Formats: sequence, structure tokens, C-alpha cells
Amino acid sequence: MLKIKNLHASIDGKSILKGINLNIKPGEMHAIMGLNGSGKSTLANIISGREGYAITKGDVIYQNESLLEKSPETRALDGVFMSFQYPVVIPGVNMTYFLKAALNAHRKHRDEEELDAIGFLKLIREKIKAVDIDEKYLKRAVNDGFSGGEKKRNEILQMITLEPKLSILDETDSGLDIDALKIVANGVNQYRSSENSFLVITHYQRLLNYLKPDFIHVLIDGKIVKSGDMSLASILEEKGYAWLEK
Repeated sequence: MLKIKNLHASIDGKSILKGINLNIKPGEMHAIMGLNGSGKSTLANIISGREGYAITKGDVIYQNESLLEKSPETRALDGVFMSFQYPVVIPGVNMTYFLKAALNAHRKHRDEEELDAIGFLKLIREKIKAVDIDEKYLKRAVNDGFSGGEKKRNEILQMITLEPKLSILDETDSGLDIDALKIVANGVNQYRSSENSFLVITHYQRLLNYLKPDFIHVLIDGKIVKSGDMSLASILEEKGYAWLEK
């Protein structure tokens, strides 16, 4: 699904990623943990196509093709989804219109028939149950006036509506209370299958307790210094990261 090969990247002349190697197979969920400034969000942004980063070495291969020369829009249409740490507010753009337009763009890209208003409403009314969003939110502007938890649930709603092959969740748990965290995790878990993959970025074990990723990687100073299973998250919760920096 995704192969990251010896990836080096910088921004404004400052080296951030210093040789990342990662292989995510279909059906797998990998989690990246690490201190602030270690390069976690940089890695997510580069995969999704955010501008401003200089790739100085290495490659990012998605479904046997390099992503690095593709636009963010093309990556999204090809099945790469990014859930942002700080979801964007789009005043004046209706939620229903936004989701319907995005979904039909994906369906058109896959040579599938686009959904009309009736077909889309039938679909979205089923999807919102997974993230416990009231149907009234579909009449509002995208994330406008939403609480932090509502924005994160809306991100997961977009994910399960668009049905990407690779989902990148960048600190989706930040700012969530325990109830919202459970709802978000439940929405992600319902979407998991042998056909799609996830890269989850987080500081804390609490989200991983619900998601139970297959692999956990620790990123320090732009390098993966340790990989393991869920037991690694428990060790990090107990010891922190200092023991890995020595």
C-alpha cells in the first residue's frame, strides 16, 4: 500500500526528516509516536502533498507509484485521506454540498456513476450514525461553529464517506474528551478492513487502546528509533521518550 524509502526532507533549509523507512501493507494500521518537533506531522504532510517541504532524498511509493510529483488533489482522488490535527473551517460552504461534491469527484475518478441528491442523502444518513453526528449538522457550514470534538467527528465522517485506501490521522485525539474519543475510535474501527490501511499519529496511548494498531513506531529527531507492537505504547506511557534518546 505505502512504502517510504530513505525519506529526507527539510523546510526553510532546516532538516526535519533524516531517513524514514516504513512499509504499510493493505489492512494494516501503523502508529507513529514521538515528542513535539520530531517530524510526525511533517511526515503526514509530505504524504498528503502539502507544499513547502523540500524532499532532499528518498521516495514515497503508494500503490506502486511515487507520490512526490502528484498534486494533493490527485493523491486524494487516488485514495489518500488526511484527517487534520486542526480541521479547517469553511464558512459559507454547506456540509451536505461539500460531502456530496467530494464523494462524486471520487466516484467520477473511479468511473462510477455519480449520486444524485436523494441517493447521497440516503447514504450520508447511514454514515453519520457511525460518528454520532446529528443530522442537523448537515445543514451547517463545514466546521463553522463546531466544537473541537464535533470537528474531529466530522473528519472521520468525511473519511468513511469517501472510503479512502490510505487514511492518515494526524493527532485526531487531541482535544477530545473520553466520550468523543470513543466515538472517533469507533468510527475508525468500523471502517477498518483488509482493503484499507491507516497511519495514526499521536502522543498518547489512550487512542491506541481503542484502535489497537498492528505496529507502533517511535520518531525522534527525524528518525524511527524503535518499532514494536502495542506493548511499546505501554512502555512509552511509563518511561516517556528519554530512554530512547540516549
